[in-house]
Amino acid sequence: MVGQHDKVGEIVEVMGQEGSPPYRVRFEDGHEGVCSPGPDTEIRHRNLTR
Repeated sequence: MVGQHDKVGEIVEVMGQEGSPPYRVRFEDGHEGVCSPGPDTEIRHRNLTR
């Protein structure tokens, strides 16, 4: 939405088939919501190997 800050969250559940949206997302403030990303959404994959 115009005039709002970017939000950073972690996808905690994939609710669609074969990895597709919607996603349950946990945001930095602890809030969770269901999200179907729009064209201005950037999804980054985390490297889980350490």
